[in-house]
Amino acid sequence: MKVLSVASECVPFVKTGGLADVVGALPGVMAQAGVEMRVMLPGYPAVMAAIGKGEGVLHDDDLFGGPGRLVSAQAAGIDLLVLDAPHLFDRDGSLYMGPGGQDWPDNPERFAALSWMAARVAAEGVGTWRPDLVHGHDWQAGFAPYYLKKRGADVPTVFTIHNIAFHGTAAADRLGALRLDPADFVQDGGFEFWGQIDALKAGLLWSDRITTVSPSYARELTRPEFGAGLHGVIEARAGDLAGILNGIDTEIWNPATDPHIVARYKSPRGKAKNKKALRQEFALPEAGGPLCVVVSRLTEQKGLDLLIDALPALVDRGGQLVLLGTGEAALEAAFRDAAHHENVAVHIGYDEAMSHRLIAGADAILVPSRFEPCGLTQLYALRYGTIPLVALTGGLADTVIPANPAALSKGVATGIQITPPTAHALALGLIDLCTLYQDKTTWARMQRNAMAQPVGWAASAAAYARLYHEVADPA
Repeated sequence: MKVLSVASECVPFVKTGGLADVVGALPGVMAQAGVEMRVMLPGYPAVMAAIGKGEGVLHDDDLFGGPGRLVSAQAAGIDLLVLDAPHLFDRDGSLYMGPGGQDWPDNPERFAALSWMAARVAAEGVGTWRPDLVHGHDWQAGFAPYYLKKRGADVPTVFTIHNIAFHGTAAADRLGALRLDPADFVQDGGFEFWGQIDALKAGLLWSDRITTVSPSYARELTRPEFGAGLHGVIEARAGDLAGILNGIDTEIWNPATDPHIVARYKSPRGKAKNKKALRQEFALPEAGGPLCVVVSRLTEQKGLDLLIDALPALVDRGGQLVLLGTGEAALEAAFRDAAHHENVAVHIGYDEAMSHRLIAGADAILVPSRFEPCGLTQLYALRYGTIPLVALTGGLADTVIPANPAALSKGVATGIQITPPTAHALALGLIDLCTLYQDKTTWARMQRNAMAQPVGWAASAAAYARLYHEVADPA
């Protein structure tokens, strides 16, 4: 089974969020399931630097405004096809935005080019390699199934929604520039969305199967409050939709071997030295309550505005907070203000090694997201025996066993869940967290349960492999 995975980011080359972690992890885990996967990425400067010269395997003299070529290379153990198109990707700024913080105006063309070349690879192959299936990720690969179907190529497609909040829209007057058939720009059965071209909708409609990154998120997407205007489209294709949980790299995230933490450990007892070091790093005093951390983008989606209002419920009971993240300016300012409290520390920015130290040293991690397709930080936390307090949504609901009376009596709880996502519910959850922390026997049992929870890719890789075979060989 040969699969072309098409995405806009991939660890360890470029990353803005969990999408990159998943795309980077899949080739290795799928190889163990008998799937040969190549990843197609845009040729951002960081990616081109990582692959070196490479080998040009497919050329296009008219690639949405200039010439481009696909470069075959291997880096970090991943087989890559990199779209080297300097007019589209060789620029300063982030992956999707310029130095001024605004989206690149030609983002529709940039990622249409990625989809266009993916369709060419599927239809024509590169050298002796031709995929049996194309797996596209999020709106940036949304037109790949469409272009492929329009070519008449008999190569099936799977399309994964990592976050439905981002659609990849463009004005209707760009139909020609994006090589789209105006006959397909219709409300029902086409990629029109409120008068605009919608790349995500195209992926949902023209792919053979749809997946998303947790079973609960798959169900949520059929509801208006979660579907971002596309709930009807998804509900109509519910028979083709599957929720497959993300996993994490259990080698990188392993408290027994982690090079970033002060003291490596195999049981929750080993966390004590890391907790002491974390307090020293952030100049926090000794305290009687739980040391909590947040490692997150600071956005409304993540529910961190709720934490500002609920924070007294934690610190008034001897709890502490260390936050690592960056995002909306108002939230950054609010947490800087909160850090005037002696038991609150804030680092605005992102530091991978620091994130490991926080998760290893904390008693608990807070993830009060309003919606969360899957979430990875709660999985990292479980691996390290750090108790997650999460909202009852998406993958958070699927991966954390709440400390309700039934779970506590059976000794299986791994965390705390709150619902609905409000400041009041979060405050009550923080009170419960502080109460559970004082019961050392129960807390230690929850930590052991957390560390025993399977959070790797084995089950999910098997599910993807079954899906690929169902789609590519339905007989």
